[in-house]
Amino acid sequence: MTGTLFSVTRRGFGSGLGAALIGTAVPLLRPARAQTAPEAVPAAAAPGAAAASGTVTATAIATLGDLKYAPDFAALDYVDPAAPKGGEISEWAPGSFDNYNPYTLEGRPAALSSAPHETLLTPTSDTVGEAYGLLCESLEYPPSKDWVIFTLREGIRFSDGSPLTVEDVVFSFEQLRDKGLSSFRAVVAQQIESCEALDARRVKFTFVAGYPRRDIIQSAGGLPVLSKAQFLRDGIDLAKASDKPLIGSGPYMFDSARGGRTVAWRRNPDYWGADLPVNRGRANFDRIRIEYYGDYQAAFEGFKAGNYTFRNEASSQAWATGYDFPALNKGQVVKAELPNGNVASGQCFAINMRRPQFQDIRVREALGLMFNFEWANKALFYGLYARINSIWENSELAAQGKPTPEELEILTPLAHELPEGVLTDEAVMAPVSGERQLDRANMRRAAILLDAAGWTAGGDGLRRNPEGELLRVEILNDDQTFDRVITPYVENLRALGVDARMARVDDAQYQTRRGNHDFDMITTQLGQELIPGANLQQYFGTGGVKDVFNAMGLSNPGIDALIRLVEEAQTHAELVARVRALDRALRALRFWVPQWYKDKYTVAYYDMFEHPPALPAHALGELDFWWANADKGAKLKAVGAFGG
Repeated sequence: MTGTLFSVTRRGFGSGLGAALIGTAVPLLRPARAQTAPEAVPAAAAPGAAAASGTVTATAIATLGDLKYAPDFAALDYVDPAAPKGGEISEWAPGSFDNYNPYTLEGRPAALSSAPHETLLTPTSDTVGEAYGLLCESLEYPPSKDWVIFTLREGIRFSDGSPLTVEDVVFSFEQLRDKGLSSFRAVVAQQIESCEALDARRVKFTFVAGYPRRDIIQSAGGLPVLSKAQFLRDGIDLAKASDKPLIGSGPYMFDSARGGRTVAWRRNPDYWGADLPVNRGRANFDRIRIEYYGDYQAAFEGFKAGNYTFRNEASSQAWATGYDFPALNKGQVVKAELPNGNVASGQCFAINMRRPQFQDIRVREALGLMFNFEWANKALFYGLYARINSIWENSELAAQGKPTPEELEILTPLAHELPEGVLTDEAVMAPVSGERQLDRANMRRAAILLDAAGWTAGGDGLRRNPEGELLRVEILNDDQTFDRVITPYVENLRALGVDARMARVDDAQYQTRRGNHDFDMITTQLGQELIPGANLQQYFGTGGVKDVFNAMGLSNPGIDALIRLVEEAQTHAELVARVRALDRALRALRFWVPQWYKDKYTVAYYDMFEHPPALPAHALGELDFWWANADKGAKLKAVGAFGG
């Protein structure tokens, strides 16, 4: 989602509301996961696009190529502009929450805490790297993109009725620059030199000389706009947890909460932007409610009992065996598989290279050899998944085979910073294992690697280095349903002589330890976007090594240089070659044990929700452009199918 500071990566919230991951912040600049439409209009399409000064005036901007939607478009192609408003949709989240500020690592932010916050520009779910005016009615910039001036629309108001002004835009930028997450601050400092109010409706961003300009305007236009008056009135500190919900100008506002277990957001009946073409057919529910549960099975039982009404099923076991309950059998619940064209999530066990025992690439490769995906997929997942091999799995950006001439040209000057074989070998693939849980051929390969790295087995079968230190691996886990995945992996590692164990902790401990990098391995998601940009620095760059996104602690000058090249790519061909080169180099470092993905959404919901017949390729959008059928809802309510 181009130009958003926070976006959803775990649970399929629609792009229009996908502003806060349950309990976890996610990074800057995630371009829209979508395809470029076949029919396009020029990127600077707007009345009077070429100003006398030589600047470009536009209503939208595209990172690469042309825009899909003309300035006079009536509605987005994937919505129903006549969708009815009303009703409630409810989902679940793990653990609990104690904070309403999603822009800090302190506490656990409530689900959708940043949903009220709008941005100057907004992406769509059927385009890649395109951003259209939301808070701004136009933008003006020179061909060099050294600066941009956004002109605010008239009549924008926060949910408390107060006007949103250019002063709020400047204030928000300064707050995020000075008190945002450290990796975000680093990216902003590299990109944006200043933000200043020019008059009552115009705000100017000036960009740092020498920084890549490809999507820098989308970066500035994607900053959330906060209420300066509320921060001053309520004494809110962006760097600290807040017990007061932050107000915004968006279609949803805080409704109610209960004891860290339930949070609800209601549609603002006076929302200023309801009639904008980019908003028609969206934000259709009167209320969105999130119910928190202590573990996955309890949440599933809650769904079956009707305590919440929409479930994006992540458990293959539940999908294959658990959907046999009265509401489903009576036809009150729909079970559906919907297409998902996203780049795979990059879900993996991340190996914390901040730990001395994991700094040797041979140790990391050995750990990867001991996870048996083939056995797990058959025995645990009912064959529903495919293996992840690439950071850009399920896309044209994934490196394949040996480097192409274009990739070699990119990689050769950096080869001394990268693992041996990057220039000559095929792209690193996840190891293939046999049908038995313990693949002895892979174990022999792993043993040779550990022996070479100085971790030899003693009389007790455990591996120690020359100083006598045990090779210990603790896999941190806060999800009971993941026990069945981690336990066999631990058993395999122990068979290799690794002193491996799983540490089951609660949600609060997990968030604290993850934020402090106090783990050996964790499950996380490293998948990127079709037009990757500054977010790469947060995941894989040296500047992000202190934050949660770079779980591996990766700091490599060659990777930093490749990230910069990706940011500077100006054409589709350049982007593909550079991302493939980066993907190849990242995979060669073996800082992850790739897990799995599927190319469809597996969802279940009470039969009162409807959606347009053709979903966009890269968004489920149930909170964005789905709607409630009031008649169906009334019938289900009458027979007690769901509560809440």
